Amino acid sequence: MKHGALAGGFCLALIGLNGFVGAARAESPISAIDWLSHSLAQPIAMPRNEAPVTNGIATEVISVQSLDAPSPDGVGLLPRTVTGLPANLWGSSDIVTLKKLISAFPIEPLPAVQDQFRRLLLAELDPPRGTTPRAPLLQARVDALLARGAVEEAEALLERAGSDAPELFRRAFDVGLLTGREQAACARMRAVPGIAPSFPVRIFCLARTGDWNAAALTLDSAKALGQISPDEDALLAQFLDPELAEMLPPVAAPSRPSPLTFRMLEAIGSAIPTAPLPLAFAHSDLRPTAGWKARAEAAERLARAGALPPGTLFSIYGEHQPAASGGIWDRVAAVQALSAALEDDDTIAVDFALPQAWQAMRTADLEVPFARAFGPQLAGLALDGPAGALAQVLGLLSDSYEEVALDLDPVPPALSVPAHVARGEPSPPSGDHMTTAIAAAFGDPTSALPSQLSILAGEGRIGEALLMALRMLADGPEANPGDVTASLMFLRAIGLEETARRAALQILLLDRPA
Repeated sequence: MKHGALAGGFCLALIGLNGFVGAARAESPISAIDWLSHSLAQPIAMPRNEAPVTNGIATEVISVQSLDAPSPDGVGLLPRTVTGLPANLWGSSDIVTLKKLISAFPIEPLPAVQDQFRRLLLAELDPPRGTTPRAPLLQARVDALLARGAVEEAEALLERAGSDAPELFRRAFDVGLLTGREQAACARMRAVPGIAPSFPVRIFCLARTGDWNAAALTLDSAKALGQISPDEDALLAQFLDPELAEMLPPVAAPSRPSPLTFRMLEAIGSAIPTAPLPLAFAHSDLRPTAGWKARAEAAERLARAGALPPGTLFSIYGEHQPAASGGIWDRVAAVQALSAALEDDDTIAVDFALPQAWQAMRTADLEVPFARAFGPQLAGLALDGPAGALAQVLGLLSDSYEEVALDLDPVPPALSVPAHVARGEPSPPSGDHMTTAIAAAFGDPTSALPSQLSILAGEGRIGEALLMALRMLADGPEANPGDVTASLMFLRAIGLEETARRAALQILLLDRPA
């Protein structure tokens, strides 16, 4: 991947972006994902029938930060040498606008867009203007990672920040529950001065450290003070007394459980299926103790969102022989048949298995993980007919797209534009609107007209423009062709050539008939 210098006065054509910008600014901010645990204590209100001691004293929350400490909003896992992004990417952008753009970004966009969006979330950059010790942009980045199932990355980002700001600590505690490292989360809860855990968290952590008597006494105190709800009382009582859990009716599982509720329900033998829950909970089903079907389904969800390497998904596929048919079992059987044919170097079997495996992956929107795992190997085989044509498509959808394109000799007419895109070369326009739009993006950039993206970049708001450009590409083959041209040209102009090529190839090839 070659990162070009940032263009100062590049010009781009754009259709309908002004309306998009207005809509983004008009939306109310999305402050946090709605399933976080209420892990920090709220002030205990005085009974209403008691007069206050005085009405002249107010207690304010005091934040303390070293004058020379870097803002947590600038923390990242990927250095600029990896991302190719400038340190001042956020420039003069308003932090509220950046939060809105990040929070409202689609959960499962085009895979190439998802990859670039995740790199942006993990990038090490200068903090934006208006940042505070509460790190509002870091909160939005962590929430966006969790919404996409990137739990490990969110945990690493929070650890790198090392901040004890309540909003960040709350997320760090929940991430510990999601990754199964609740012991460490509880230990940090005790070690951080000024952090007051809520009663459910205090009871949970006391029990996890083996102090069951203190946990029971704390539960009684919480009930006496009216600080827990009846549902919390029932769940905590059964969590502390397994025999009680066996005698009483099962605790009703909420439709939107917090990680704390999820873990306690699991502990009393009333685990909730993760399929209808937010994606971050799917990691729970990847543990070896989970059933094979649950593990495979969770792996599919995470791989589809780009939160799990393709190799991990197909490794889980290969753990056993499917004992049933339909749904996921058909996908497992089709991929296992293809894997066996490739292992035996049996091109006749590959000819038969490849179209079936591809169709199975298409039904689950797993084409790109499938191409990344099998594309390079298939492109090197001497396959004929439909299987041979399909192998070329998979090669262009894989990470080795440029090498595959260079090896195409001759280039099939149906792959002329994708092959030119993969090589980064200008290509002749086609009669199809989207193909013509993509070909224009890889043509002469000086022929484009000024656009809102170039205006934002000229104002030093390159990161904001990048988020908008990625959003314009997010819908893939269903995106507006004019937006696709402008967005791809913008990505190329700021040095994100690989993202532009991969996005263009996916738009061209994922909408092809099977």
